[in-house]
Amino acid sequence: MSALPLVALVGNPNAGKSALFNALTGARQKLGNYPGVTVERKAGRLALNDGRPVELVDLPGTYSLNPTSPDEQVTRDVVLGKQDGEKLPDALVIVVDASNLDNHLRFALELLALGLPTIVALNMVDLATRDGLELDAAVLSRELGVPVISTVAVRKRGLDHLKTELAGVLGAGPVALRAGEPQDFDAVRRNAGRIARAVIVRETPSRRLTAAVDRVALHPFFGLILLLGLLFVMFQAVFAWAAVPADMLEGWVMALGEAVTALLPPGILHDFLLQGVVGGVGAVIVFLPQILILFFFVLMLEATGYMARAAFMMDGIMARVGLSGRAFIPLLSSFACAVPGIMATRTISDPKDRLTTILIAPLMTCSARLPVYGLIIAAFIPPRDVAGGIGLQGLVLFLLYVAGIVGAMLAAWALRLTVAKGTSSGFLMEMPKYQWPRPQDIAIGLWQRGVIFLKRAGTIILLTNVVLWVLASFPHAPAGVKQSEYSIAGRIAGGINVLVEPIGFNRDISLALLPTMAAREVAVSAIATVYAIDAGDDEDALSRTLGERLAGRWSLATALAFLAWFVFAPQCISTIAVTRRETNGWKWPMFMVGYLFALAYVAAGITYWTATALGLG
Repeated sequence: MSALPLVALVGNPNAGKSALFNALTGARQKLGNYPGVTVERKAGRLALNDGRPVELVDLPGTYSLNPTSPDEQVTRDVVLGKQDGEKLPDALVIVVDASNLDNHLRFALELLALGLPTIVALNMVDLATRDGLELDAAVLSRELGVPVISTVAVRKRGLDHLKTELAGVLGAGPVALRAGEPQDFDAVRRNAGRIARAVIVRETPSRRLTAAVDRVALHPFFGLILLLGLLFVMFQAVFAWAAVPADMLEGWVMALGEAVTALLPPGILHDFLLQGVVGGVGAVIVFLPQILILFFFVLMLEATGYMARAAFMMDGIMARVGLSGRAFIPLLSSFACAVPGIMATRTISDPKDRLTTILIAPLMTCSARLPVYGLIIAAFIPPRDVAGGIGLQGLVLFLLYVAGIVGAMLAAWALRLTVAKGTSSGFLMEMPKYQWPRPQDIAIGLWQRGVIFLKRAGTIILLTNVVLWVLASFPHAPAGVKQSEYSIAGRIAGGINVLVEPIGFNRDISLALLPTMAAREVAVSAIATVYAIDAGDDEDALSRTLGERLAGRWSLATALAFLAWFVFAPQCISTIAVTRRETNGWKWPMFMVGYLFALAYVAAGITYWTATALGLG
């Protein structure tokens, strides 16, 4: 334990704390680990203006004194004098970002309530000025009741003034923690916002506009309405904007099929290319415009800075079902694919929080479901307006996504009460600036998503379709018997159908369920392949779109049940594999598959029985 006065440098992440530490201590630093934990201890010698030496310790950045990681635990223990080998600090230097004052003041107010001698370093004032924000440090000092020094750590501005004030607070006598009641988070947040507004001397119209927009975007009620409205518009556009390019792609696929028929004589190769490749893979590719439109909106929301606001809005909802706000980003990633979403849970320190997030990530409606949703909705939901230009097809798609989110929240609530019992921990996040998206960034993002989709179509979906075509084509059915029922695949489907017939599924669906374990989109290509095989050389059947053929073979109740199944459907093999890797065993992947299968079965059954009772069967 050092006999020198101990000063702790503390603050939020990205406040410039390490830059200030380096500027104050220079080369007089020593590195090591805190006893018992693999958290780096950065300490350095600081000479005050009166010549007295001081030990300065740079603590890990955190948002509050309620730790959620080993780093944050160390910060809390040092500040409270509970860290082994570390005495209670003689003073605190709280570093806050001048351009993000309302967020950083929340933690500062929590630290000030401890009653330790404190100085606030109002850091990065140059960047705040550049962005059109000018603050009055004297007003901030009066509001907080402690010295406030304006600093620019990277340029060593304000350091002499800081050391002078530090010499004064260190000479105030012995220190002790102030005992007090636990602080109300909302009250602290409101107080931080009030103080941040009070110290503003001048700000540009753009900053005022940002604040005005955030008053709506982050409002507990109006912000949620805005979020739902944006999602609603997005799903309306998925159908409205995709109609023309999707029809064009479908025309190209049909033209390719006609070319195969014209170039090759009847036989196995002809049937394989027409039914297994063009008919199967082509049925999935036509949904490329819908996927690109969906990701166009996602990329735009991210680039404008709104996505972080959406995370903030969802944090309150997730906290009610026992999830940490840190789960939002992994769950958001799962809308593209559950695999990167599950991998992103590594940022969640609490093991029960992380496990819960992994187990519900597959319930987020990944882009692989979109071709299935698009096919069934286009085939069974009429393209008409409900009211005021609101399309019925887009409304149904929106409700399917909402159903996935609601299902995930309910599953999280149940898991937190049972197998992943524990309490959730909130989180704080900094809001990025609003900005206009760069067209080239959006274009690159769309190109990458398109390439990923086409690669899946040319690899996983193609390979699965080839296997399915072989199983569905042999042995050849005798005259008068449907090939899809007589084949190996048909007989496998017959066994599956025994289990799923009570929930309204037919043999077509039963045959498509097994290959969907490879990829969700395979459900579309599997059905297309089987229908192409059954059609044989029937030109009338081959000229009809897949949606038209579906509408003639399925009831509306069956179609709705199939949609309900896919909201909760058990995951693809890639998701199961990454879950096994992230949980170090097969226990939780098997649990995940089991509970998702049960949810899917119950949801499809309830949907089918209800629809049948309403006369839609």
